[in-house]
Amino acid sequence: MTQLDSKPNVDESVLRGAIREQYGLVATDPEGGHHFHTGRPLAEKLRYEDAWVDKLPPSVVESFAGTGNPFSIGVLAPGERVMDVGSGAGMDSLIAAGMVSQEGSVVGVDMTPEMLAKARAGAAQLGLANVEFKEGLAEAAPVPDGWADVVISNGVVNLCLDKPAVFREMNRVLRPGGRLQIGDILVKTAVPESAKLEIDLWTG
Repeated sequence: MTQLDSKPNVDESVLRGAIREQYGLVATDPEGGHHFHTGRPLAEKLRYEDAWVDKLPPSVVESFAGTGNPFSIGVLAPGERVMDVGSGAGMDSLIAAGMVSQEGSVVGVDMTPEMLAKARAGAAQLGLANVEFKEGLAEAAPVPDGWADVVISNGVVNLCLDKPAVFREMNRVLRPGGRLQIGDILVKTAVPESAKLEIDLWTG
């Protein structure tokens, strides 16, 4: 059994609760001194193009908390259908909605109510009809089989306890020949078992 296949001995409901609490605070108090980078400075660090970010409501940008830039792999094409796993305040989903144009569509999936509310408000402010945000889990997305041309995700897989389940779900949602564009955290050395049990280390 590989390290990816094994699940740490962490209570999944406790972990999800801690993650919801942490990212609920990022939504409601983005200047609250979080233990990871957020907002426009983070987007600049991750080399998001100013033209993408400038079009977005500041309320969406201020609660951005990704770890990478899924669009650095390639821009999306007009007409494509996109699922954003762990869409947060909606920054990546709204950028994607602009790229795929009105002929395409984007579904953002997130489990944090405060983030979903912020993302939906941002989409409404922009008047976008080709993006929606649904409550759900990375391991059980409310999206049909084979629906997506592209699945994007940014800093979410590392938060999930059952990573193989997350990738199986991404594969389920992708059409044959579809693609993944993921920005996330990778480690070069094994994480000690004692560290895997620390909930605080999972949430950021």
